Amino acid sequence: MYKVYGMSLSGNCHKIRMVLDHLAQPYEWIETDIGQGASRTPEFLSRNPVGKVPVLELPDGRYLSESNAIIQYLANGSPLWPSDRFEQADTLKWMFFEQNRHEPSVAEARYIKLFLPADSPRLKELPGKHKTGNEAFSVMEQRLLESDFLVTSRCNVADIALFAYTHVAEEGGFDMSGYPAIAGWIERILELPGFTRMVAQHGL
Repeated sequence: MYKVYGMSLSGNCHKIRMVLDHLAQPYEWIETDIGQGASRTPEFLSRNPVGKVPVLELPDGRYLSESNAIIQYLANGSPLWPSDRFEQADTLKWMFFEQNRHEPSVAEARYIKLFLPADSPRLKELPGKHKTGNEAFSVMEQRLLESDFLVTSRCNVADIALFAYTHVAEEGGFDMSGYPAIAGWIERILELPGFTRMVAQHGL
């Protein structure tokens, strides 16, 4: 059985849960509160020297980190990973887009809004995060006006990678009312077997 060291409020960790649940793969979830230093202990650093979640522990005892590497590993050989070479490359393109253009704005805005004190100096970063995050959403919106999903006519790991923080973007102060194609895409993903929303901050 897989073990997942993750934090439930993290979109990068939620990706792993989404893939495993959709594929009906059994796993043990080990809640790892990075805010309390749980990812900086010697034991955790032996699993991932970078000191970040998520980390996947394989049944043979090996460890894999970086969320998009993990979901690609888990999806390989399933319908979530395409067999066509171009579609594989296009999937990776969107996953790179998520980590380079989307996550640094959308996830960071959410972190600033939810996890930092109201007088944090980082609040001044929000207008810039919203600007670049909306640029990323505009790229997604244009693609989703053309197709139900980002790469092919069905959901794959590129959709999961971008869904994780997009569906909670409003928690970061984003106004998503101007992105109807993204809204429809979110609903289509939520209707798929095993998919679920992340636990909301206010629900804890």
